[in-house]
Amino acid sequence: MSSNKTYERMEHFGNLLVDGFHLLGLFVIGAVIVWATALEMVYIAGRGDPSIKDILLLFIYLELGAMIGIYFKTKRLPVRFLLYIALTALTRVLAVDIKEMSDERMMMISGAILILALAVLVIRIGTDRFPGHSYD
Repeated sequence: MSSNKTYERMEHFGNLLVDGFHLLGLFVIGAVIVWATALEMVYIAGRGDPSIKDILLLFIYLELGAMIGIYFKTKRLPVRFLLYIALTALTRVLAVDIKEMSDERMMMISGAILILALAVLVIRIGTDRFPGHSYD
C-alpha cells in the first residue's frame, strides 16, 4: 500500500515537472515571437518602406503567436495553423524570389502551396463532418 502511495506521489511530481516545462517553453517561445516581431518592426521603421516580404513575415509571426495562444489554452497543437504558416512562408518565397526563380522551382513551390491548401480544406471538412474528432 505504501509503495502505491509513493508511486502516485512520484507520478504527480513528474506531471508537475512536465506541465511546468510545458508552460515555460510556451512562454519562452511566445517571448521570442514578440521579440522577433518588435525587431522586425524597428527594422521596417528604420528603412521607412515596408515591402510585401516584410508584411508576409509579420503574418508568419502573427500566425505563430496565435498558434502558441491556442496551444496554451487548449493543450493541443492546431495543425491548421502550421499549414497556414507553411502557406505564408512559401508564398513569401514565391513573392520575393520569383524574378530569380527557374520555371521548375516556381511550379514546385506553387504545387506545394496547392497541396497545403488542399490539406487545409480536407482538415476543415473533416472537422465539420466529424465534430467529435479533432483533426485541427
